[in-house]
Amino acid sequence: MFKRKAYERLQEWKERSQGRTAVLIEGARRVGKTTLVKCFAQNEYKDYLYIDFSAASKATLDIFLNHREDVDLFLRMLQLQYGKALVPRESLVIFDEVQRFPIAREYIKHLVEDGRFDYIETGSLVSIKKNVESIVIPSEEERIPLEPLDFEEYLWATGKNLYAEEIRKACESRTALPDGAHATCMRLFDEYMLVGGMPQSVDSFVAENDFRGCDRVKRQIIALYREDIAKFGGSDARRARAVYDDIPGQLSAANKRFKFDSLEKGSRFETYESALIWLEDARLINRCYLCSDPSVGYRLHEDASSLKCYMADTGLLVSLAFDDGPDLMDVHRDIQFGRVSINKGMLIENIVAQQLKSLGHSLFYYSWQEPSKTEGSRPRTREIDFLVSRGFEDAARKPRVTPVEVKSSKSYSTISLDDFGRRFERRVGEEIVLHPKQLRAEGHRIYLPLYMTIFI
Repeated sequence: MFKRKAYERLQEWKERSQGRTAVLIEGARRVGKTTLVKCFAQNEYKDYLYIDFSAASKATLDIFLNHREDVDLFLRMLQLQYGKALVPRESLVIFDEVQRFPIAREYIKHLVEDGRFDYIETGSLVSIKKNVESIVIPSEEERIPLEPLDFEEYLWATGKNLYAEEIRKACESRTALPDGAHATCMRLFDEYMLVGGMPQSVDSFVAENDFRGCDRVKRQIIALYREDIAKFGGSDARRARAVYDDIPGQLSAANKRFKFDSLEKGSRFETYESALIWLEDARLINRCYLCSDPSVGYRLHEDASSLKCYMADTGLLVSLAFDDGPDLMDVHRDIQFGRVSINKGMLIENIVAQQLKSLGHSLFYYSWQEPSKTEGSRPRTREIDFLVSRGFEDAARKPRVTPVEVKSSKSYSTISLDDFGRRFERRVGEEIVLHPKQLRAEGHRIYLPLYMTIFI
């Protein structure tokens, strides 16, 4: 198994909870949930019992259906069914793909109260209404999201641990890496952007050191997601598929705000709102909302109808964008070496959104009109790509608005960031520019190489 940061969160849960809560690992399909929990079970417990509800036998399901009134009898029959003799307080029970059998999820409450064993659930599409509408969600259930591998995890997976360590140290100390190391890290970041963070894609690239194999894996995952949309999307399936397939085109536009009219003439946000919720619950997309008044507590001023829509994994975005047939199997390397004309900015912005999401940030942006400088001229449109909140040294570490600007080329301006700083001077803490060049600091503004996004 690749080293995952969620493993440490599971260790913290085990130590703190001492069996008083269960934990639900939420994530998209093929993001590595089963591998993570099995590895955790093997390393951290004397024994474990694994139930995969996508393939559980009728006899197993009958135990859940007919013997829930007596926990002691239930656990005895379950262990007999699987030929296990679990040691109390030193064993784990795993409910994999629990969304396929909601009764098991509901019963977690009673199993946790019994206290004999620890319990971990995994789920895809698990928070969608149709999967939970007939059950009581257990309050004893904690949740840990599992996202695609972030850039640091990717470096671990590809054996570049030294680079991961040095990037972290450099970011924390605000010290630029040597030019040669910087160039290597930018190449690795571009590589990560194309391979993506889906474990199977990364595994294929590690094994073959070739983009074609991981592209085939990613196309299989995209096909699987499309099947999921058709199978589980219900009345939202058609619109959810339309949104998902249109993301590359929407992001390639100069204004990356999602235009619903391009999907269906006359459509508005309200027409597609439930489809967007479905896709976000399935963890296939990351939505970035307009904040109409940028101050700490962005949700207080959220305009959900004006949004950008990013794919949850940038590697999948690359494969979806170039889904024209077998002749494009080598497009990944062509992109990396600049042999394909493409709006690289859409990939860079998507991967920054992906890294911010993996850090636990909700995604918000800010847009406004600056008055024209000359009479009769049009107002000047300004936009900040992302807003995060961070403690600010000059305010006793109290949280301040941190605007984040994303630059995909080495030649750029910071007009929007300059105007934003003047406009909201008292609210703003550190300003961050993510760019392909070296790290440098100018007052409260820090210019970070794109590969340091995961450490902001």
